[in-house]
Amino acid sequence: MAKKQATADDKAQSNKEGAPSASTSMPLFYSNPVPLDAKKHKDLALKKNFGLAFTSEVNAVPINMIEMPQICHFYPIAFSPDDNATPVALIGLRDNENLFVDKKGEWQSDTYIPAYIRRYPFIFSEMPESDQLTLCVDMNDNMLNTKSDQKFFDEEEKATQLSQNALEFCKSYHAAAQQTLEFSKALAKSGLLVERQAEIGIGDGKKISFSGFRIIDEQKLAELADEDFLEWRKKGWLPFLYAHLFSGAQWQNLTRLLHGRTEKEDKGKKK
Repeated sequence: MAKKQATADDKAQSNKEGAPSASTSMPLFYSNPVPLDAKKHKDLALKKNFGLAFTSEVNAVPINMIEMPQICHFYPIAFSPDDNATPVALIGLRDNENLFVDKKGEWQSDTYIPAYIRRYPFIFSEMPESDQLTLCVDMNDNMLNTKSDQKFFDEEEKATQLSQNALEFCKSYHAAAQQTLEFSKALAKSGLLVERQAEIGIGDGKKISFSGFRIIDEQKLAELADEDFLEWRKKGWLPFLYAHLFSGAQWQNLTRLLHGRTEKEDKGKKK
């Protein structure tokens, strides 16, 4: 967790977990995250019911370790192919397609929405060589305006309840992200991860290939040295390994959603 108090009024020059500096790529969904400032943004507000259409063109989103027991009931969990082995929820099988959000920007009902998505348009920045965190908001015209009554600051330039709630959510997210990084880096070094490629039938003899992800090899996990297994148990990581394995059942759900989407597309072409 943050070692220093994070505020909605602080300013930042660059960051690590949150809004990147100009020399680094932006986190998924973010284009221009800016530290919230009471004077500069006294009239700025969050639009009501802006929806989740901003997620419509992605097929995977980062998740935190503590979410995995919930995620595994709705989405397959995979790991990125880099050294961080970031856990992700797979939400689509084709490029630039989220199967869980409709054209109205509404998420599939009774389905858990990953915290990474729920956090948007807010994000933390972290001052270099410091533990001080700053609340930022992505300057996206689809999310923000000056007409909504969901202001970030009141007439006295104090953070509103909205900003305070966003701050607390981002604090919790940041702490979970740090725990996840330790877990995923250890997993990357463990040798348990293997690359996989899935071929999904979409009807009429057509198939799509889905690759670029890693999963835990169950055989390698079964053969893990007792010393290593006990260390992972001591750290409390075993439930998250098994959540990943259980999530494999959700590939069938993704395939079903894709079939429904392609059937609608085929009907549209025939009209």
